[in-house]
Amino acid sequence: MFCLSDNAIQSIFCCCCSVQKSTRQVRTQTNLKNDGNSSEEYTWCPKPLSYASTRKNRSNRGCVHSSKRKPLPPLPQGEDHGEKIRVMALYDFLPRESRNLALKRAEEYLILEKYNPHWWKARDQTGKEGLIPSNYVTEYKPTNLEIYEWYHKNITRNQAEDLLRQQSKEGAFIVRDSRRLGAYTISVYSRRRRNDEMPIKHYQIKSHDSGQCYVSERHLFPSIPELIRYHQHNAAGLITRLRYPVGSMGNCLPATAGFSYEKWEIGQSELTFIKEVGKGQFGVVHLGKWRSHILVAIKTINEGTMSEDDFIEEAQVMMKLSHSRLVQLYGVCTQQQPLYIVTEFMENGSLLHYLRERQGRLNKGMLLSMCQDVCEGMEYLESNSFIHRDLAARNCLVSSTCIIKISDFGMTRYVLDDEYISSSGSKFPVKWSAPEVFHFNKYSSKSDVWSFGVLMWEVFTEGKMPFAKESNLQVMEAVSKGFRLYRPYLAPMTVYEVMYSCWHEKPVGRPTFAELTQALTDIAETG
Repeated sequence: MFCLSDNAIQSIFCCCCSVQKSTRQVRTQTNLKNDGNSSEEYTWCPKPLSYASTRKNRSNRGCVHSSKRKPLPPLPQGEDHGEKIRVMALYDFLPRESRNLALKRAEEYLILEKYNPHWWKARDQTGKEGLIPSNYVTEYKPTNLEIYEWYHKNITRNQAEDLLRQQSKEGAFIVRDSRRLGAYTISVYSRRRRNDEMPIKHYQIKSHDSGQCYVSERHLFPSIPELIRYHQHNAAGLITRLRYPVGSMGNCLPATAGFSYEKWEIGQSELTFIKEVGKGQFGVVHLGKWRSHILVAIKTINEGTMSEDDFIEEAQVMMKLSHSRLVQLYGVCTQQQPLYIVTEFMENGSLLHYLRERQGRLNKGMLLSMCQDVCEGMEYLESNSFIHRDLAARNCLVSSTCIIKISDFGMTRYVLDDEYISSSGSKFPVKWSAPEVFHFNKYSSKSDVWSFGVLMWEVFTEGKMPFAKESNLQVMEAVSKGFRLYRPYLAPMTVYEVMYSCWHEKPVGRPTFAELTQALTDIAETG
């Protein structure tokens, strides 16, 4: 039953360094029984929220070890190679094809040619040459933070605290990107605290007018590595000196864009099926191995469920999408029926199952980190003008290290099921869809933003079904009239403001994923 009211919600939302206040009139509410005890409120929002400008993408991190390195061999004389880039391997890489070059973590290599953004030609210290994945190396120069083991580029405040608690060592520390563009934070663990204090302190690395950096203004340094080196021997204003750098380099190998350069067609004989792990929209999903040594997920495409020719053509484009928050597409088997899609394997299954299985054991910081992971992946898709079309917790997967990655992006374009395609069908994801989608079948990055708001709601309700007691038709009518999902119990008002902003009636009124990433980072950093 829907009830009318004229209550006003006064909300404060922080964007970057400014605070913007917006008053929202709540026109309509509906009370729905939840588990027989609580009421669920649906509100109406006429105004969009404004956001700060974009922040740069975050990627993988690395470390450096103090060891003597054999110098790279000189380039052959008489060849005009120009200036070459020296890089350091962040991870071990074993050759998959005869054209590949092996990488050994922390060793230096020379980049000879960049074939594409994901595969480069390199030379090792013995003079061997071959192709390497670009996300396994970083430029070797003292000012590049990625070469230091204490630097974690792609980590949230909550993840940093969890990592340091696991170590529980006096002076354990990391350096990570701060919420402010181009700024960095030192997170350090110490037992020297009062009982009411957190064991982890966060210190922002600040910039002086002179261009130098510091934590304590009495001690200025020309670079962050020199600042860290000093505080490893002197507390000088910190709760303790930086005794124990905590790194994660090499612990979890990132996925590569395909198994090798321009290899997207995979022979069925190269795949070993281990066991069935689930059923997807198009068929059964198996855990398997490629060439007996790389774990993969093998998705069977049942005949008649997908427009195969269109998908095969698009698969070559989708393989070039590579980000730490996307489930990597490795290739396809198209030479015989059934068709197989081969992707990165995610050990902890779907985000929806993960949330429901761990109800009551996930704190608010963990839930926010999940939303940040998804938002970063969607920001990457947005920047590449790629629309997901079916973003939901069921279509995100969880890695062995509990990183959330987006799966099945763009796949709904190839569905041949009329019941799924039509908004009147029971399979159509109306409860995650923007009004322009279920009314006009009009998709965009802004319709993905609407779905992301619903995904945030799923996360902060630990896997509940949105509009659980309403039919698709009832949801379409209610949303068209301005009704919105209630604020979950676990979601602070600042978080609810973000998800609520995703549900503006008009696409232009919704934030971009770049703006959402910044907004969520601001919330995470301010606690």
